[in-house]
Amino acid sequence: MATIYEARRSLLKEHLTSNNIGAAMITAPANVYYYTGFNSDPHERFMSLFIDTQADETYLFVPALDKDAAMQDSDVTTIIPISDEQVPFEVVRDSVAGLSATVGIEAKALSYYRYTSLVEFFPSVQVVDVQPFINKQRMKKSKEEITKLRIAIEIIEKVLEEGIKKVKIGMSESEFTAELEFLMRKFGADGPSFSTIVLTGEKAALPHGSPGERKIQKGDYLLIDFGVIKDGYCSDITRTFIIGEASDKQKEIYDIVLRSNEAGINAVQAGVPVKTFDIEARNVIKNSGYGEYFNNRVGHGLGIEVHEEPSIHENNEQIAEAGLVFTIEPGIYIPNVGGVRIEDIVYINEDGNAEVLSSFPKQLQVL
Repeated sequence: MATIYEARRSLLKEHLTSNNIGAAMITAPANVYYYTGFNSDPHERFMSLFIDTQADETYLFVPALDKDAAMQDSDVTTIIPISDEQVPFEVVRDSVAGLSATVGIEAKALSYYRYTSLVEFFPSVQVVDVQPFINKQRMKKSKEEITKLRIAIEIIEKVLEEGIKKVKIGMSESEFTAELEFLMRKFGADGPSFSTIVLTGEKAALPHGSPGERKIQKGDYLLIDFGVIKDGYCSDITRTFIIGEASDKQKEIYDIVLRSNEAGINAVQAGVPVKTFDIEARNVIKNSGYGEYFNNRVGHGLGIEVHEEPSIHENNEQIAEAGLVFTIEPGIYIPNVGGVRIEDIVYINEDGNAEVLSSFPKQLQVL
């Protein structure tokens, strides 16, 4: 029986063949994992899934030190190790049958250095970008993928539930971040899915700020945006709390962001442009007089990577369809004052309806 990875490669092969693309050289680690089951960051070393449609051969080139892991995790039978002293494209040239056709690459992933190496060893090759097809294929999540995402979400929500019990006035953002990342491992995560964001007070106005030595004080906003990676899939959730006592202004801003988050989620369904979700959420903030304090998109796709397609912004005409998973995360960020963001993960199920995969309570909590 074909594995899920074989089935995914078959769809890619069909695309290559129907577009007269002789081979594909997939180098983005997330895409290699999607098509082979082997999840690895090769750092500066060369790793590639090479599909030769002309010879009907599939090769997985990996750094020599990853060979055993690749053999264990991947369903590709031809795994070719490349040791540190070898020239990667020389190994590719010696392994792949004569290649003189068009090669599909991921334009965003292939560096200029790798491109020049490819044409040095395969002078007659032309490249074409197959990234749009791969993005489209990866965008629609299977039931197995949803199960993995649910597990990653479950872990991060457990971390948040336990983590907020450890908040103390006088604790630094960095100390609290360390507590959260310890809990991630304790509850079974493979690691954070991105650098944990813990921001307090006026720093909560920085949508992607970094935790530092600022100490938690009474009356602070406490914005926590974080996620974990588990078995190759990511979670990403944001909740904002108030320390000690919430002012009327803080309550007002929190309520607007909560209504915006819910308006965005309520707009989600198959068959409408994804921009609708951004517009509906944004209108709540605009109509409340805080439009100038929300200047980023309302969400992004989530899966093997923490940011993937689709991008949920007000100009994206792409039609939403079943299988999409993305965040809805409006916020209000007032410079030198603070900010509030509430982020949920939404899945469009096979009936075309929105299912909110995150479940951590959203009513304002004063810690």
